[in-house]
Amino acid sequence: MTRTFTAFAGDTWIATGEEEEIRAALNAMGENAQNILLFDDATGRQVDIDLRGPSVEPPRGRGRPKLGVQPREVTLLPRHWDWLASQPGGASATLRRLVETARKDGVDRPSPRAAMDAAYHFLTVMAGDRPGYEAAMRALYARDRQAFETECASWPRAIRDHGAALAEAAFSA
Repeated sequence: MTRTFTAFAGDTWIATGEEEEIRAALNAMGENAQNILLFDDATGRQVDIDLRGPSVEPPRGRGRPKLGVQPREVTLLPRHWDWLASQPGGASATLRRLVETARKDGVDRPSPRAAMDAAYHFLTVMAGDRPGYEAAMRALYARDRQAFETECASWPRAIRDHGAALAEAAFSA
């Protein structure tokens, strides 16, 4: 799944798209892009991007590239360790494959909880001081679409619509 972002200037929706598309839209705004709030659509959290574009990494020297592997403790039953040890590549490689498969399988089905949290993070920033916010959040976590929409009705359309779009998987689950 492609990572998308949404930009707002106050109550006004500016753009939604991948990082390059957002960067181009904000650069096209020039000086008017000063007070933009940018949100990661997957998490609803406010983010910053470098408007200069992706940085170019210097060429790597000789040797094995740094993979960012982090050793951590995993607690399993003996039969689990036995099974992992019998797999091609050993326990670590098998666990990495299992995790990657689970991540890929879950991409097409956003979890209701992740949708609720994304909507919550976005709406806290954009609507946290608006009438009905607290009741809307209670309705969101109760998965009560009708009450959520009722409480959001007086909010600016762009904020209301984007919050509802982020929450959709929670209501349709």
